[in-house]
Amino acid sequence: MNIKSLLLGSAAALVAVSGARAADAVVIAEPEPMEYVRICDTYGVGFYYIPGTETCLKVSGYIRYDIGMGDLSGFTDIADKRSVFFGGPSEWDDTNDTYYKRARFQLRVDSRAETELGTLRTYAAINFNYATSGAEAGPFDIVDAGDSVGIEHAYIELGGFRIGKTDSLFSTFTGYAGGVMYDDLISYGPFGTHQIAYTWNGGNGFSAAVALEEGDGSLIAPFYSTAINLYSLDSYVPHVVAGLGWTQGWGGISGVVGYDANWEEWAIKGRVDFNASDALSFFVMAAWASVDSDWDGGGAVDSPNYYAGWGGDYAIWGGMTWKAMEKATFNVQLSYDELEDFAAVANVQYELVPNFVITPEIQYFNNFDDDFDFDDAWGFQLRAQANFGG
Repeated sequence: MNIKSLLLGSAAALVAVSGARAADAVVIAEPEPMEYVRICDTYGVGFYYIPGTETCLKVSGYIRYDIGMGDLSGFTDIADKRSVFFGGPSEWDDTNDTYYKRARFQLRVDSRAETELGTLRTYAAINFNYATSGAEAGPFDIVDAGDSVGIEHAYIELGGFRIGKTDSLFSTFTGYAGGVMYDDLISYGPFGTHQIAYTWNGGNGFSAAVALEEGDGSLIAPFYSTAINLYSLDSYVPHVVAGLGWTQGWGGISGVVGYDANWEEWAIKGRVDFNASDALSFFVMAAWASVDSDWDGGGAVDSPNYYAGWGGDYAIWGGMTWKAMEKATFNVQLSYDELEDFAAVANVQYELVPNFVITPEIQYFNNFDDDFDFDDAWGFQLRAQANFGG
C-alpha cells in the first residue's frame, strides 16, 4: 500500500464518520407561535375571541350584599306568635324584629357570532344566593337562612328571534319601572317565563316585538290555604304579548299588550320617557286590565290576569332619574292603582370607586281606602354591589 492510497483511505473514513454523526444530530423543533387572546370590540366592552374561533365571549357579573329593615324590607314582629305552650309574656309579641340580608353572586355569560342568518347569541345569568327568610318553628315565626340557585336568564337569539327563559316581554319592552330597587311594590307586570319571541328594529327608532309565553307564578288566593298556580299554561294555547316603540334623542314612546290565555283576559300598558338633559330624565307609565268582576272564586274580587299584577282595573307609575354629580345618581318613583294602593320609593346610587356602588333606599306603602284598616308601611334597604367584566 503506498502513501497515496493510505491518505485517500483515511480521508474517505473521515468523511463517512462525519456523515454518520451528522445523520445522528438532534434537531430542535421551532416553538409553535403563541396565539394571543384577541379583543372583540364589535359588541362592546369586555368581549374577546374564543381562541381558534370567530365567536366572541364576555364573562361578567357582580357580587351584591343587601341589608333590609322595617315592614317592607325587613322582618317586623317575626315572632309575633306568643307561646301558649310555655306561657310566654306579652312582650314576646315584639321580639325578633330583625334584618333581611342577602348575599348574591350573579354570573353572566354572553357569546356572539355572525352567521348568514344574522347574529347568533347565547346569554345566561345565574344567581347564587345566601339569604334570610321567615320560617315557622312551633308556636313562633323565626328567621332562618339558606342557600339557593336560580336561573334569571337562559336564552338563544338568532336574527331577532329569541327562545329560552327570560323576563316577560310585557315588563321589558316598555322598560322596567325605574331606577329604584323596590320598583314593583305595585306590580307593572310579570318576570321569569318560558318565551318564544321576535323583535324587529327599523333602524330609525321604531321597533316592534311579539312573544309567546308560558307564564309562571303562584297566587295566594283567599279561598285556598296555600299558594296555587293560576298562571302557567293548562292547555296548548300560549299567552301572547305584542309591543310597538319609538325612541329618539328626546326620549321615547312605547306600548305593549298582553293576553292571558288561561283566563281570557287582556292587559295594556303605555309609557313615555323624556330626557330633559343629559343628567335629568322622567318617565310616566299607565296600564289598564280587563278583569271579570263577577268572578267570585270563593272570595276573590276579580278574575286573575297574568299580566295585571296591580290592584283593580288601572294603575299608574312615574319617576325621575337625576345624575346630580359624577358619582351620585338620585332615583324617585311613585305608583298608584284603582284599589287606592300608593307606593313611594327613593334612593341614591353612589359610586364609591369604579365598579363599586353603594345604594341606600327608603320605601313607603299605604292604602287610602277607608274600608281597609291598613297601617302605612316603611322600609329601608342598603345595597353594596361590585361589578366585574364590564
